[in-house]
Amino acid sequence: MLERVTLKEVRDVARDVKAFRFDERFEFKAGQFVMVWLPGVGEKPFSLAREDTIVVKRVGPFTGRLFELDEGDHLWIRGPYGRGFEPKGKRIALVGGGIGIPPLYAFAMQYGKRFEKITLIYGARSRDELALMDVGDYVDEIIVTTDDGSAGRKGFPTEVLADMKGEFDTVYACGPEPMLKAVLKVMDYENVQVSAERYMKCGIGVCGSCALGKYLVCRDGPVFDGFQLEGLL
Repeated sequence: MLERVTLKEVRDVARDVKAFRFDERFEFKAGQFVMVWLPGVGEKPFSLAREDTIVVKRVGPFTGRLFELDEGDHLWIRGPYGRGFEPKGKRIALVGGGIGIPPLYAFAMQYGKRFEKITLIYGARSRDELALMDVGDYVDEIIVTTDDGSAGRKGFPTEVLADMKGEFDTVYACGPEPMLKAVLKVMDYENVQVSAERYMKCGIGVCGSCALGKYLVCRDGPVFDGFQLEGLL
């Protein structure tokens, strides 16, 4: 069902990244996504960061038009769709890259109290691309990496994960596909859940545009257990 929502707040959260908060709350599981429609522009999937918020990076015509909207303007939303993260273990790591942080942020808020310890390992190209850093309210430890060394440790989040993986029961990851491939390799495809990304049109498993091997990302994912992706990512 397509629902019209009104924007209550639009704010910058990083360079070329904005949070859009609307006047409706959607019941969802961290890792699920909604389809956002702009008349005359198109429709795109976005992970929910909160029940009333999406966080968007400007990368093309659709997001460019979205960035022109302000409080009081409208979006049309359907969903949530897909498979979310499953909380497992006692000591976990959230591994995020760039704009992959929203579903991990949601996970920390929804499930944080279930775990003995949550470590966020979050990487971006530079300091000004780090988004949603108020996640510290929901996790026990934050380790930041940047490609240029402008914040935290110079390098990549997967390098930190490789050093620390013995400390975690389960790893959850979302970010660019090369990072996800590296996470899966570090974890040997075990005790890891990743949020995959593919081009989506329908969002409900009909059109087949988001095929990933035998899976449809919109229906069977976007969250997959590591073993499901062996040989695919």
